[in-house]
Amino acid sequence: MSNALNDIKKDTGAIDIFEKNLVAQEHNITEIGEGVATARLRNYFEQLKTGDHSDTLYYKVNKDIYRIYRLNQAALERKNANALSTAGNARYWLTILATIIILISFPLLINFPGYVANPIRLLTEGIKDVAEKKYDKRIHLDSKDEFGEMAQAFNVMAAKLYEYEHSNISKLMFEKKRVETIINQLEDAVIGIDSVGKILFINHKAESLLNLREEAVVGKPSADVALHNDLLRTVLMRKAKQPLTIITEKKEHYFFVDSRAVYSDKKSMGEVFTLKDITPFKELDLSKTNMLATISHELKTPISAIKMSTQLISDDRVGNLNIEQKELVKNIQEDTERLLRLTAELLNMTQLETGNIQLKIQAVDPQEIVTNSIQAIQVQADQKNIHIELHRTPNLPNVLADPDKTSWVMINLLTNAIKYSRENSKIIINIISGHDQVQFSVQDLGIGIEQQYLSKIFDRYFKIPNSLHKSSTGLGLAISKEFIEAQGGHIEVKSLFQQGSTFTFSLPLA
Repeated sequence: MSNALNDIKKDTGAIDIFEKNLVAQEHNITEIGEGVATARLRNYFEQLKTGDHSDTLYYKVNKDIYRIYRLNQAALERKNANALSTAGNARYWLTILATIIILISFPLLINFPGYVANPIRLLTEGIKDVAEKKYDKRIHLDSKDEFGEMAQAFNVMAAKLYEYEHSNISKLMFEKKRVETIINQLEDAVIGIDSVGKILFINHKAESLLNLREEAVVGKPSADVALHNDLLRTVLMRKAKQPLTIITEKKEHYFFVDSRAVYSDKKSMGEVFTLKDITPFKELDLSKTNMLATISHELKTPISAIKMSTQLISDDRVGNLNIEQKELVKNIQEDTERLLRLTAELLNMTQLETGNIQLKIQAVDPQEIVTNSIQAIQVQADQKNIHIELHRTPNLPNVLADPDKTSWVMINLLTNAIKYSRENSKIIINIISGHDQVQFSVQDLGIGIEQQYLSKIFDRYFKIPNSLHKSSTGLGLAISKEFIEAQGGHIEVKSLFQQGSTFTFSLPLA
């Protein structure tokens, strides 16, 4: 009932638990004064069920619960004392009786020594066991004399003590200790916060990482503790989407912050924060990035040489080629261009992953970015007889951007639009000025993107299944997203399958 009372304010099911245990108490009144306290407790509980949650009422309920507990505890202690007193008295009178019997009938004493000694020995051993909290001890005597009654009283006392030792409170305390032990054995740092923001627990790993002591912070508001601990403040605010870098043991370790809200009956009970050590995965990722950067850089030189060689071979001044040779040279040139684009995209991606990309932010004319991008892809558009329309707001203001990176994004969007557009169609470019940004959009009337793939279109290495263009690396849009967001902008896509797609990105005004 005490545990349920503590949970009533935050757990509506605690009322039923309290009611169930109160009914059991009303059918188990054995001590003087217990009935009055139980009746008064029932009266207070009925007031509590009406919605009265005042501190005074809670105090009265707790007081009567404690009184009932003390009455039963006193009964156990009284029975224990009675048993001990009875054992002592019995030993005393038995000693006198034994002396008399020895004096009167020595032969009888010799023949029946165990009749008196064995019960006393059993009672003495039983009392010692109870004193050591071995409440499962029982004494079995078949006699119906005082020794039998004493043994029965002892067994009743031991059973009561056993029942108390194995009550719900004891079980709950045991479960609490077991959960705490499991949490402390976890390799991840774990912090528990209750519904009002107080720290419930913090395991050994979190103590080490955050430089905190459990006994010093448990029960205190997490916001107060975070005022003097930058790392805890970062964990609680969950500012960083990227892994946290923490230097421990003279080495950089990377941790991912995970937070999970805890609910009971759709009511928030608190939140658990976990710092997962992802250092081995981060190190593997860095190794992968460095390997890709090295390979891409080393491939760029021979591929450029191949491109130069094919240009020389195709020059009529070097010599005439037959139709088959020209076709082969053309295929080599196309594959070389594709490999150069691939290595360039891989280099850009490795720069993004390592954070080594450098932006030259400056005031740029949006019209200039779009014009240069159209010129770069005009030949591809002409090959499919695709017309490019440009619509813009008059007197466009400059944007704050890196012209090369922004042009790369625009060229990538236009190239994709051409690639997935039908022949003899058109691509529409819109440049619209807002109050604090300029919006660029590229709209095609091609095959579009199915709804199920829109959320993944900017993921690295993602390619639409069964796409007609197998040469795509799945990096172009991911790099475009990184470039735009690095400049303080935003990029998104809208598409209808078989009707076309519109990619839109915005950049801040200069």
